[in-house]
Amino acid sequence: MSALFEFLLRQGDNVLVLGHRSSEWCGKAPVLEEDIALANTALDLIGQTQLWLGYAAEVEGKGRDANDLAFLRDVYDFRNVLMVETPNGDYGRTLLRQFFFDAYQLPWLDALTGSKDQRVSDIAQKSLKEVRYHYERSRDTVIALGDGTELSNSKMQEALDYLWPYSRETMSVDAVDEEMAEEGIAPLPSSMLDQWNVSVQNTLRDANLKIPESAFVHQGGRNGKRHTEHLGHMLATMQVLQRSYPGARW
Repeated sequence: MSALFEFLLRQGDNVLVLGHRSSEWCGKAPVLEEDIALANTALDLIGQTQLWLGYAAEVEGKGRDANDLAFLRDVYDFRNVLMVETPNGDYGRTLLRQFFFDAYQLPWLDALTGSKDQRVSDIAQKSLKEVRYHYERSRDTVIALGDGTELSNSKMQEALDYLWPYSRETMSVDAVDEEMAEEGIAPLPSSMLDQWNVSVQNTLRDANLKIPESAFVHQGGRNGKRHTEHLGHMLATMQVLQRSYPGARW
């Protein structure tokens, strides 16, 4: 399996899994405006998935397409970070998870626009426009909820305590990342840490939330060695149609 294929799976799987998680709020969000906004975010993420996994399928060269990679792989074939597969919880946790991801994804995609791989650069440029909106919205909502009522603040602090150990896996580095950096396809994910820290710390300060002291980071999703039990349950729902009717086309 080539390093480029692994790299592309990581990009595509992150937005696929988060997009599906976000779509689970459709028809269930607290108010209509939020329902529509999060549904649109989910659609953006799924659209980005099509681009990343479509390119991954071409690089693999085994006759698969983006749909095959999305619907016909098992849990340990996925390369998403663990955070995006965690359950939605309440709406505050969902938006804080989105913010943590956006705070990484914004500088990451901006850096990828300079990739020596033209396809990677093109996908990043197209996705960046949407992610700027995602970031602004998730950041503003986190601040509004954290700096809201006593109840909303306590809910957001609970969300922060839960998600914090998952939040920094996006910036871990392994041999795949090092090869991509050497070839000029992508910078090391760890190079995003300073920008991520500034964005997150400023936002959580404005939201009157206390950052946990623990430095522990859950890892294993990016290389498929470890996933939470939640991903399997999610895939059972997401893949049921294709698994039940193999090869079905609309």
